[in-house]
Amino acid sequence: MLKKVFASAVFGVEASTITVEVNVDKGIGYHLVGLPDNAIKESNYRIAAALQNNSYKIPGKKITINMAPADLRKEGSAYDLTLAIGILAASKQIQAEHLEDYLIMGELSLDGSLQPIKGALPIAVKARAEGFKGFILPSQNAKEAAIVDDLKVYGVDNITQVINHFDKEEALEQTIINTREEFYKNLDFPEFDFADVKGQESIKRCMEIAAAGGHNIILIGPPGSGKTMLAKRLPSILPPMTLHEALETTKIHSVVGRVKAHAGLMSQRPFRSPHHTISNVALVGGGSYPQPGEISLSHNGVLFLDELPEFKREVLEVMRQPLEDREVTISRAKFTVTYPSSFMLVASMNPSPSGYFNDPDAPITSSPAEMQRYMGKISGPLLDRIDIHIEVTPVPFEKLSDERKGESSVDIRKRVTKARELQTERFSALENVHYNAQMNTKQIRAYCKLDEVSLQLLKSAMERLNLSARAYDRILKVSRTIADLENSNDVTGNHISEAIQYRSLDREGWLG
Repeated sequence: MLKKVFASAVFGVEASTITVEVNVDKGIGYHLVGLPDNAIKESNYRIAAALQNNSYKIPGKKITINMAPADLRKEGSAYDLTLAIGILAASKQIQAEHLEDYLIMGELSLDGSLQPIKGALPIAVKARAEGFKGFILPSQNAKEAAIVDDLKVYGVDNITQVINHFDKEEALEQTIINTREEFYKNLDFPEFDFADVKGQESIKRCMEIAAAGGHNIILIGPPGSGKTMLAKRLPSILPPMTLHEALETTKIHSVVGRVKAHAGLMSQRPFRSPHHTISNVALVGGGSYPQPGEISLSHNGVLFLDELPEFKREVLEVMRQPLEDREVTISRAKFTVTYPSSFMLVASMNPSPSGYFNDPDAPITSSPAEMQRYMGKISGPLLDRIDIHIEVTPVPFEKLSDERKGESSVDIRKRVTKARELQTERFSALENVHYNAQMNTKQIRAYCKLDEVSLQLLKSAMERLNLSARAYDRILKVSRTIADLENSNDVTGNHISEAIQYRSLDREGWLG
């Protein structure tokens, strides 16, 4: 007898429906076809033990299972439940009249309990699009899949519940969540708060500007000056994610199984901080089975690269195109897949190998040749994509021992959100520009017009500080954001003079 059960395969951040055809015939043998990987091939051992421990069995007949489309590679252990139900239905051990209405997925333990799967959200989106009435999956993933409306989601803990649902018509409990309520409930409770940071008022101001305009930023300072502490608090002042952004972000994290068990929509912006030994594939994504990399996992959030010159140069260079295009396309002989990667880059570095360049009380100093070699690891084109460079100085003891709390992230975020709203309004007619950092040269000329006094100030600053040509556009972008924070329509001399301070690495004496 032939039975069809439906499952799904995730490719990139999209899912494709898989039809599992199970045929039980006379003879002996177990044949699984349709490009399954080793995890799927081993599933018959898990299924046999799980059925045995729940008073069922794999029949001693010829079982042929086809996973269609047969030319699409299937991977992972999430098809165990699909195959087990298909075998039981095809061998008439259970009645299963409405099997084709459901998409069924889950990994089986030997006692019949279910383990979580990856990609529950994109699979649920596809199930709704294909017109399935329900989605049966492990209870740990049920909240994540229930984000999708107009689809009945049933979280189960054991294969017995699924068998009884089809065979004895015992109703499964539907998982229902109010997506908007869940989402907005967790928006205003950031894990880290700027109120914890002592001193560093100028750096906090810099972070506020970076968050308001979506600018990439690099922090330069000696060890222990608070670079990492400040960077970790940046997501707490970024504008709250929209529902659309949260769905996009949750989808990517779902594909790699990074959504917490029994959790629904991600409400906090992601913060990713890879170690400097990371490979370029781990950073941008790829592999023999394509997976999103760190830049995609930080989509709509922050990618923090601590000790930037310690990263391999080739790893840093692969970031240039994603920083510009806000997406990364991975092409291999057998596939091409595109992942979104609209992130904010925050980098930190010591000013020299010893860490104490420009510090008169430094215990160690580096030679000019060592300095040049150290700074040379960061290429000009990469620095070109970083709008704000700021020097972080160590905090004096008086500030460290001060009991007063600094300004909280929630207060700073209100100002940042107001500035972002101005930018959204300004760029409403443009498709790919949402905030100041994304402006191209033509848009900079249109929205950052300077009066004669400001133009002279910028000209003399560029000549006196020997700023490079690449600094010109960056200064204008940052000054536009400073003007937005002050709710000013025009960019004035004050805005320009503040923006000039944030180009440390373009000055003579830093990078040759």
